[in-house]
Amino acid sequence: MNQTTRDDPAYTDALQMLKDDHAKVKKIFDQFEKERDTAGLEDKRLLVKRACQELSIHAQLEEEIFYPAMRESVDADDALDEAEVEHGSIKELVTDLEFMEPDDALYDAKFKVLAEYVTHHVSEEEGEIFPAAKRAKVDLKQLASELSERKEQLVAIFGIQDDEQDILSAVTARRSSGGDTGSSKSH
Repeated sequence: MNQTTRDDPAYTDALQMLKDDHAKVKKIFDQFEKERDTAGLEDKRLLVKRACQELSIHAQLEEEIFYPAMRESVDADDALDEAEVEHGSIKELVTDLEFMEPDDALYDAKFKVLAEYVTHHVSEEEGEIFPAAKRAKVDLKQLASELSERKEQLVAIFGIQDDEQDILSAVTARRSSGGDTGSSKSH
């Protein structure tokens, strides 16, 4: 398991930790888009499942810890309100995808729209909320510690055992070995 722990020196800054989460999900979205027409159903399922898990954990971290800390420290209530509304739309798409199969109508379309919503959300968050946190001199080291501790708990709850590179490598390896060409459902 290659998940970040609260003792990892790379995560002494909450904003960097959240940015790394954003980048991780973007890689998954990019991989799906790159291979969407050629990937087998199981590969699509793996990519979508992992993106949904990462997004669920990330949203929970922000809603439980990051956004409340920002509301106490920065003057960004409008941006934080919008971010929470965006989370609602993202969660709805995540839930839809969790109950769908890769060969269902609109599966690819819902995942593409999810990627677009997340990209918009990340742009606003990194462009408005993160700079406000820096200006307000929020204790980003303490916040990173709280986020990391909670993330460890959520990763365990979600049962995530591979890092994003492993999932992307597994999909690529399956495709190059001729695996996952079937259309069987396995839910």
